[in-house]
Amino acid sequence: MSQCNHCETFVSNNFVRVFGDEDGNVYACPSCSANAGISQVSTERRASSL
Repeated sequence: MSQCNHCETFVSNNFVRVFGDEDGNVYACPSCSANAGISQVSTERRASSL
């Protein structure tokens, strides 16, 4: 079962495939980010977690 690393909400495997990183981690989802900004927020959160 996949989940958002930020808010721990369930995300589908398709969502992970599209918005996840190469390791399958998701840093933003519709529950914790605006739909229009998921890619940008995900990139920013991933960069800050490294």
